[in-house]
Amino acid sequence: MPVQNSCYQPVARGFSVSYGIEPGDRGFRVKRFPFLDWMRGLAVVIMIQCHTFNSFTRLDLREGGPYVLTQFIGGMAAPLFLLMAGMTTGFQMESLERREPSPWRRWRISLKRAGYILTIAFTFRFTNWLFSVPHAGVAEMTKVDILNCMGVGMAALAVGAVFRGDARTRFAVIAGLAIAALSPVMTNLPWSGTPALLQEYLVPGAGRGRFAFFPNVAYIAFGMALGTMVKRAAAERFERLMQWSMLLGFSMIFIGQYFSNIPYSVYPKSSFWNDSPALIVIRVGICMMIMAGAYLWTEYCVGSGWSWMQAMGKNSLQVYWVHVMIVYGSLVLPLKRALSIPQGALATVIVTLMMIAMSALWLRWKARKAARSAPAVP
Repeated sequence: MPVQNSCYQPVARGFSVSYGIEPGDRGFRVKRFPFLDWMRGLAVVIMIQCHTFNSFTRLDLREGGPYVLTQFIGGMAAPLFLLMAGMTTGFQMESLERREPSPWRRWRISLKRAGYILTIAFTFRFTNWLFSVPHAGVAEMTKVDILNCMGVGMAALAVGAVFRGDARTRFAVIAGLAIAALSPVMTNLPWSGTPALLQEYLVPGAGRGRFAFFPNVAYIAFGMALGTMVKRAAAERFERLMQWSMLLGFSMIFIGQYFSNIPYSVYPKSSFWNDSPALIVIRVGICMMIMAGAYLWTEYCVGSGWSWMQAMGKNSLQVYWVHVMIVYGSLVLPLKRALSIPQGALATVIVTLMMIAMSALWLRWKARKAARSAPAVP
């Protein structure tokens, strides 16, 4: 865990396997924060149950409380993933600052990372289209999914790599606030005549299941600020940082709820669930409280052994990719929109167990491969 401007330093307790930076054979390598793996694993579980119920539940049950609750809870998966993508971006920019003196080169490296995510996004869209044959359509290839939003958002925020330390934190916070504040404005602009795909990339609520730049990239920006602060926090102040995260998260939820309920608004028209800045503030507050809770859980409540939640968190991209092809693909067509709520719950458990097994096997294979390729100790 880094302390101020030092490259790395051993720290207490579970931080020996954290997202710190340490020297290696190829310059620097990244270590992991267990609580962030657990937090990402929680987002995976929320996502799986949301998608499984959405795909399999009968249409006549979708107005009832249980189904609505699954989708309400599932609405937190995307903010968690986007915020943690921003945190990872903040970690990488902090590391780049230490080893790359040129700000413009740091910016180009960050842009390349965004391009890599976009490549994954379009590859995912292609495989999703392939597994939907013979019911696949061209729209499946151009759908603005969360990975597309993530890649575009990271490209837009890559300029943050030009700044250093606290200046980058301020940039990220200001960017997040600006994106959230402009979201209702973007909704109310005259978009008629503009390409539908452009609207899906920019306009909140332009398409069902689409992740537009506004307001979703605000989560990435706030995550970048959080990631920079977490990365720069000294080990002896880390618990204080988590205490402040819990307190600030609670305050943001309260403030967002208050402003969402006042009878007047600065916007002529705003939809709470599509473009409200108050909803962004509330969800970021929830994410910060989850982060502090995940830290408390992994640091003091569980041992250092294997964790199924962390295993899925470490393998979240593969889990996302595979489970979507399972629950929305043509192979399960007889089950789509055909199950009751208890049957949907059973399907959720089965899919989750499959993803846990896949993650465990994949991580074990990677560990064995790394052990075989490691140089022999004389």
